[in-house]
Formats: sequence, C-alpha cells, structure tokens
Amino acid sequence: MSANESQLPNHGALPGEAAPRTLPSAFRTHGRAPHFALRTQSLPRLGLLAAWGRYPIVIAEALAEQGYATYCLGLKGHADPAIARLCADFDWLGLGKVGRACRYFRRNGVHHAMVAGKVHKHILFQPGVCYKHLPDWRTIRAFYKHFLLNRRDRRDDTLMNTLLGEFAAEGITFFPPTDFAPELLVNEGQLTRRGPSESQRLDIEFGWQLAKELGRLDVGQSVAVKGRTALAVEAVEGTDQCIRRAGELCKQGGFTVVKVSKPQQDMRFDVPTVGMGTLRTMIEAGAACLAIEAGKTIIVDQPEVVRFADDHRVAIVALGA
Repeated sequence: MSANESQLPNHGALPGEAAPRTLPSAFRTHGRAPHFALRTQSLPRLGLLAAWGRYPIVIAEALAEQGYATYCLGLKGHADPAIARLCADFDWLGLGKVGRACRYFRRNGVHHAMVAGKVHKHILFQPGVCYKHLPDWRTIRAFYKHFLLNRRDRRDDTLMNTLLGEFAAEGITFFPPTDFAPELLVNEGQLTRRGPSESQRLDIEFGWQLAKELGRLDVGQSVAVKGRTALAVEAVEGTDQCIRRAGELCKQGGFTVVKVSKPQQDMRFDVPTVGMGTLRTMIEAGAACLAIEAGKTIIVDQPEVVRFADDHRVAIVALGA
C-alpha cells in the first residue's frame, strides 16, 4: 500500500498524513462503470458500500470533491445507479456476498472504507431469503450463528459489527462517512421559522426518553408522540413506516416525531438520517414537528429540507443529548 492510499481527511486522518490532491476532471468509461483517467492510480483510494437513499450519493460527491478515488459496491435493489458516475470503479453487490465484497476491495487496493445508506432489513425475514440471495461461503461462516443456529441475535449493531469484523480480518478498516462530510451532521438549534409549541416541547421531552431507550435496546431510533402518548415506535420497518402508522392512528394530525441516536451509537453505521423523503412522509401523515439530535443526526440536503418544512409549517429543532 502506497503512502497516498492510506491518506484520510484531516478531520479523520491517520497521524502525520496529508490531505489528498485535487481530483482530476478527466473521465473515461470502461464497460459498465465510469473510471477516472490514469492519474487515478496515484490518488488515495477509499471503498464505499452504498445502500438505499440519497446519502450514499452525497458521500460519493464529497469524496470526489476532496480528491479520493472511490471504489464502490452498490447493494442490488437498494443503491441508486447514478452513484457510478462519481466513482473510480463501480460494481453491483448482492445481499449475502461478503466474500465477494472483500475480494473486490482487496483486488482494487482498498484498505479504508465506509458504508452509507439504509438496508431494508425486513428482507431478511421474508420466506426463502437464503434461496433467493444465495449467500456465499464467507457470509454463511460469519452469520450462521445468527440465522441458522439462532445462537446470536439479529439486532442492527450485532449484524453490522459482525460484518465489519469480516472486513477487518482482511485488513480493511471502516470509518464513519461523516468523517469525510462533517457538515452533514446537524448543529444544535431551531432550524425552521416556527419552533415547537409548549405542548410539542412536552411531547419532545417524553419522546426523547422513549427513543433513547429504544436505541439502548437496539430496536429503533424514532417515535411518534402526541399528548405524551406514544402513537408509534420504529422497529424493523423503518422511520417512514413508523410515521405513516402514527398518521393512521392519529387522524387529527399535529403529532411530533422524535429521532435520536443510540446511547451506544457507532458512527460508522446506522446513524440517524433525515431528508426530503422524511419530511414528505411527515406532511402526508399529518405530523407537525420533528425533533432530532444535534451532532448525531445527518440531514441530507438540509437547505431544501428546511425550506420545505417552512412552506408546510412544520417545526424542526435539533437538541443536544
């Protein structure tokens, strides 16, 4: 591994390493994915596992702007194909192909990587999931205690730590994506013109304690509350479905959504994230207030999110832990 390949940004760099050079503007195509010009070979390399949502694209854009050559695996059925144009190399990865992912990064000389985006976990509980996705031997060896013997749980932290442990065994270290785009983490304060009402502040206080306890148990990150009553709590279905369920149960609307990090939050994965999709779902369901955790929550496209919330009189506030 060359010195350039081990470089990280100043805010997440290894000691004594310099910032990478400016990304060359020339591109060329080779088969199914765009590639940078030959000069890419001398750029510091980073791996990216891209799942669902716009967040992976925003991270790939940030890496390109900072001069990294990104080697990306997009999860089939999840990742946006548009991410390929931002990467030095791109390929698709099926669910349950841990061995293939390790070989891809090793083959491309990648020693530092990150994961961004949401994996639709309910897929793991569908009938015939193993036959449909045909896990490779590396995946079976890593996860058989979780899925075949049922000796280990399938909570998010458990599964992700097992996954990253497999990469670590191959010399591939994962970092928080926000080390490379810290501006995505929301600052403390009121983001919208309208702040929470007094009753919404009481709901935030109640919902915050509840959401933190859910996070401690690694169940979910979000709750919907009105009148200090829990309307819906997030589990495997995700935040959007939690919000929709609250809307179905609270036809009068005006409820509050609270989304926080886990007390034991690992910033490498499963960091609370909101974006335009979250706001659209809230408005469709009748929610009136969103409370998130400052410094531990990602807002994708924050200016657009805030403008959209203001247009629909939704309050957004970021609070300290």
